[in-house]
Amino acid sequence: MPERAERDLYRDTWVRYLGYANEVGEAFRSLVPAAVVWLSYGVSSSYVLADAIDKGKKAGDASSCEADHSTRVTLAVVDTFVWQALASVAIPGFTVNRVCAASLYVLGTATRWPLAVRKWTTTALGLLIIPVIVHPIDRSVDFLLDSSLRKLYPSVEKPGSS
Repeated sequence: MPERAERDLYRDTWVRYLGYANEVGEAFRSLVPAAVVWLSYGVSSSYVLADAIDKGKKAGDASSCEADHSTRVTLAVVDTFVWQALASVAIPGFTVNRVCAASLYVLGTATRWPLAVRKWTTTALGLLIIPVIVHPIDRSVDFLLDSSLRKLYPSVEKPGSS
């Protein structure tokens, strides 16, 4: 009977959605106080840090050779942190922010809708693009790291990619 792959708390459960908190915060930026948006970044950043620490612990547990133990742990933490910071926080947060800002501007110049309607429309659009942007951003960050940072440690498994 084949062995079941271990379930990753940060990739295979509802916890993964905590990484999207800042995109939701950005979508609601026009409707909520700035502190709420910053809080959403705190949630996403905590998710990134927790996943990086988890991958470091797993790399440490899997390392059989004491000589490369700290190297494997460090690489797992750095790779996961950089990948998650880009793919879960920075790039999607910026993308949703810019789409929402542009849509609010366009709706303000092209329509006579009341401000509240324009803000809610912008928020809905921001929420709707989240599932559309996730996989292209993930693949782009994989490509970016494979073409740069991961060239420094090509023999190590990509711990940060999903």
